[in-house]
Amino acid sequence: MAIVEVRDLRKEFGGTTATDGINLTTRDGEYLVLLGPSGCGKTTLLRLLAGLEQPTEGDIVIGGQVVTNLPPRDRKIAMVFQSYALYPHKTVRQNIVFPLAAAHIPRPERAEKVSWAADILGIERLLDRKPRELSGGERQRVALARAMVREPQVFLFDEPLSNLDAKLRTSARDELKDFQQRVGITTVYVTHDQVEAMGLGDRIAVLNAGRIQQLGTPEEIYSDPANTFVATFVGAPPMNILRTGGQLLGFRPENLLPLEWSGKQDGQLVCRLEITRVENLGSDHYVYGTIPSLDPEAKVISKIPTTVPLVGTPNSSETYVVARDKLRYFDPETGERIPSTGAMVSP
Repeated sequence: MAIVEVRDLRKEFGGTTATDGINLTTRDGEYLVLLGPSGCGKTTLLRLLAGLEQPTEGDIVIGGQVVTNLPPRDRKIAMVFQSYALYPHKTVRQNIVFPLAAAHIPRPERAEKVSWAADILGIERLLDRKPRELSGGERQRVALARAMVREPQVFLFDEPLSNLDAKLRTSARDELKDFQQRVGITTVYVTHDQVEAMGLGDRIAVLNAGRIQQLGTPEEIYSDPANTFVATFVGAPPMNILRTGGQLLGFRPENLLPLEWSGKQDGQLVCRLEITRVENLGSDHYVYGTIPSLDPEAKVISKIPTTVPLVGTPNSSETYVVARDKLRYFDPETGERIPSTGAMVSP
């Protein structure tokens, strides 16, 4: 295991800045997820860690050693790509053993390592098959096994689940998390999928425009976003943001609830929700509307479990509330989080 440290890392492509002075330090053995939209710099950062790109400025330290100018093979890392990059003409066994053969590892040791990795990942029965005979999940495990036999200090994952269908992606995510916990190797994982990030990460680094917007646990990222970008990027539906009283007021859709459910409490936000539309999504109702007394232009969403009675129908007006401790405040100019200004109560 090893700690990965990034110091003032900057990467430019022509006149475009892909990573803009990033500072980041993992914890030993943790699962760190790099989350952000396309073009935010997360894959560039991963490629810089792997040695596939050279930084314009800054340093990369792995396991206490500065590796900024070292080639990938000398960094003691293993990378699993989105495509898995398996050799189609080789068997699973030959794919897994390839990096060992390239490193001139003795044959008996190669066989031992292949057996060890195949046993951990449950792919012993697949060793003599070709990649075309495998499912997407099985190919993923082969790619993991090929990375494991190198005994790296750090695993780097570049959106390895994006080519799987939704059902298989869920089970593969569970397998990845279980695998990392068993081997205990520091892992950096890139994704644009917030569900993957929340489910896999010990911590999440949210990136945008080449900079880290927030670094924290999934709970911190979701419940206490550092700015409006994080608030609206993480969460489905995203956080409701209203401009009122010279500031931006935010709250999660599941925290906007009918008054009759919670009763009136000191300091809570009380408002009239003008309902425009209701969606039944199976497990939840999404109640769409506006709160004219606070911000007549902003559209808001209330997320209501279908296991409880729905309050309100389209074109009706109902009293909804948000508990005081669920309210978040942001600067209207910068979008950065600001301290609570006290309760906001509207009739």
